[in-house]
Amino acid sequence: MAAIVADRLSKAFTLRIRPKGRFSTLRGLFRPERRIVQAVKGASFSVNEGEVVAFLGPNGAGKSTTIKMLTGILQPSGGTASVLGLDPSRDRKRLAWSIGSVFGQKSQLWFHLPPADSFRLLGAIYELEPALLASRSGALIERFNIGELMDVPVRKLSLGQRIRCEIAASLLHAPKLLFLDEPTIGLDVVARKEIRALIEELNKSDGVTVFLTSHDMGDIEKICKRAIIIHHGEVVVDESMKALKHRALARKYLGVRYAKPVDMDLPGLLPIKRTELSARYEVDTNEHSLAAVVKALASRGELEDITIEDEPLENVIATIYASRSGAEASLFGEREARHD
Repeated sequence: MAAIVADRLSKAFTLRIRPKGRFSTLRGLFRPERRIVQAVKGASFSVNEGEVVAFLGPNGAGKSTTIKMLTGILQPSGGTASVLGLDPSRDRKRLAWSIGSVFGQKSQLWFHLPPADSFRLLGAIYELEPALLASRSGALIERFNIGELMDVPVRKLSLGQRIRCEIAASLLHAPKLLFLDEPTIGLDVVARKEIRALIEELNKSDGVTVFLTSHDMGDIEKICKRAIIIHHGEVVVDESMKALKHRALARKYLGVRYAKPVDMDLPGLLPIKRTELSARYEVDTNEHSLAAVVKALASRGELEDITIEDEPLENVIATIYASRSGAEASLFGEREARHD
């Protein structure tokens, strides 16, 4: 069963433009200029129950707007959305009982109160019986290892400690679907690892569906099985992480170090970085045989070291962003030429 279904989902905003020049204030008052901004343009995708999906895109791509429509905060300008069988814009209150959300830069915990007080308040909001609230709180406190933090004011917690408390708080009412917007932003390496492990455990043990936005490739590679990439309000890629990583396998980074200086230029393949004794090559395996390149380099002299690395996933995703922007710029140019 699908937990999320977006069908040609769109959202447009009307912006008021401030006029310039003399009497601009009067013109703006009596004849205001407005511009339509299409934040999301016919996005279609679905997420099955129990999936962990990365929702990716550069800043301004429409990620947050899409999530706000899926949670019922915003009403779509066009298209439809279904979340856990409900229309978010019409059934927002009913939907709130079945979803949870954590935003890395916004807190649902009261800043000057300890998490224990926020937990009790959230329990009252979700109308949890005292015994049930105590049972769920206890289980979450143990699972997230936050017992020592429950009576400490949130303002005194580290960012990693606060995020652990945030995720625990979002699970008090046992949601089936969890929206996570940049949950590891600003965290150190250890804290990021802990948060990823907790998210993975929630999905495996409780079957919670996770819809995650992040600019951290570690989050995406470690816990997500699928990626949806949105750019300029449109879904441009929707495929498994395995397929996305396969794109990275076509390009290799090969490093060599010799005992003595040698000629390191190869026919059709020049080093992207070099010193007197070492060099680094970017090898497109669709154009060059990796085995042939290694053999050619080994024949040049005595090798002390050789390394072969896959292209980082973040490079692949950045290339998708850039290619999409280039295609749009080209299309815009064609339109302008036809107009002229």
